[in-house]
Amino acid sequence: MSEHNPWKTLDSKVVYENDWIRVREDAVVRPDGKEGIYGVVETRIAVGVVPLTAKGDVVLVGQFRYAMNEYSWEIIEGGSDGNEIPLETARRELQEEAGIVAKKWTRLGEDIHLSNCHSSEIGVIYLAEELEEIEAAPEGTEVLQNKTLPFEEVMRMVEDGEIKDSLSLLGMYRAAKLLAERSSGAQESSKA
Repeated sequence: MSEHNPWKTLDSKVVYENDWIRVREDAVVRPDGKEGIYGVVETRIAVGVVPLTAKGDVVLVGQFRYAMNEYSWEIIEGGSDGNEIPLETARRELQEEAGIVAKKWTRLGEDIHLSNCHSSEIGVIYLAEELEEIEAAPEGTEVLQNKTLPFEEVMRMVEDGEIKDSLSLLGMYRAAKLLAERSSGAQESSKA
């Protein structure tokens, strides 16, 4: 099976745009040769942060998610502003949402495609460590609450479906993998 693009774009136009998203409608020739349309939602880069305390606890943020019409517990998240690089976004969002700054940052894997059937949104996730509390400054669209839970409790919430957000799920799984690798490496060093 070939990995080339079987779609042909005939025309493209923006049909809606606001500060957070842009919706594009493309006139296309589909892989079956028929003409059609394809709608794409374009967004800013989404950034997630797993804040890990010295005790090994995770700071979560809770907020009502309008699009899903439900309350959601998540890792710290936000969208990049303008030409902001993902690490700058991570630092800003951690401070705004949780009132925390971190001295140590580790990128958790490569970019992820959050919903690649209709959106071009890319996600980037970081582990933040060596945390220091400062004052939070949430945006006007956010009514937030924070809670700090043991890592294992947050993983239980992930496994039991209490946490549904894709950046949070991937962030916690990738953080768990990194922490297991660190632990394994430390055990190997102590045996030598």
